[in-house]
Amino acid sequence: MSKIECDQFIARPPAAVWRALTEPDQLAAWWAPGDIKPIVGHRFTMDMAEWGHQPCEVLEVEPERLLRYTFAEGVLDTTITWRLEPEGDGTRLFLVHDGFEPGSRALEGMGDGWPKILAHLAVVIP
Repeated sequence: MSKIECDQFIARPPAAVWRALTEPDQLAAWWAPGDIKPIVGHRFTMDMAEWGHQPCEVLEVEPERLLRYTFAEGVLDTTITWRLEPEGDGTRLFLVHDGFEPGSRALEGMGDGWPKILAHLAVVIP
């Protein structure tokens, strides 16, 4: 299996970044609508527009530090892990999106897309 790894500095404290990852209205503002809740076992969907509603399940939560969930169950069957580390007055956000089939179009497309999405998050986060 293959994975995508990215990191992005965000000039906001970990609490603000955590809200952007775990509050549905904020998640929709920078990525996609989804009824996420940072509760292990919570099942939710992400509305990925032309790719449809993708089922997910929260696997691990450490408030303001770590969020891990399945993504696109039954389609991609991947896992997204967000790790937050305080850095100066801001936060270093680390992303690992793993479980892709090597050489797949999803790996290539999301590998190109994630850096742009994280850069967008860094400028729109409240």
